[in-house]
Amino acid sequence: MEPTIIKGDIYSDNRGNLTFNNNFDLSSIKRIYFIENKNTSIIRAWQGHKIEQRWFSAVIGSFKILLIKIDNWESPTRNLNPQEFILSSKTLDILHVPKGYVSNIQALEESSKLLVMADYLLGKIKDEYKYPQNYFENV
Repeated sequence: MEPTIIKGDIYSDNRGNLTFNNNFDLSSIKRIYFIENKNTSIIRAWQGHKIEQRWFSAVIGSFKILLIKIDNWESPTRNLNPQEFILSSKTLDILHVPKGYVSNIQALEESSKLLVMADYLLGKIKDEYKYPQNYFENV
C-alpha cells in the first residue's frame, strides 16, 4: 500500500468558512495527538512503524512530510528515495501513511500544528523504529 492524500475542501460564504473532509473514514482510529515543532528549523526525522498506520493533517499552518518505505527494519538501505508531501491547514487534506514507512516532519510556518491519528492505542504493540536524521542519503 502506498501513502495517499485524502482530499479535503473548503466552502465559503458570507458567514465564513467551513473546512471539511467527507472522504475520510475514521473507523480505524484508536488515538490522536498533535505535533507542534518549536520552530521551522526543527525536523522530526525518521521515525516510523512496521505495523501501525498513521494519518496526518495540518490544523494550523503547513508541514513538509517526507516518507520512506523501509526495506529492512534492522538495517535499511541508506539510499532509499523519499516521497514528499505538503499539508496545509487551508484545506483539511489528510495524508494516510500505511504501515512500513518512516517519516520526516518539518513545519513550514511558525506555530504550525499537525494532527496525528493512529490505529493502535499507546503501548498495545512494540512498533517504534527511529533512525538518525542523516541516515538516508537521498534527502
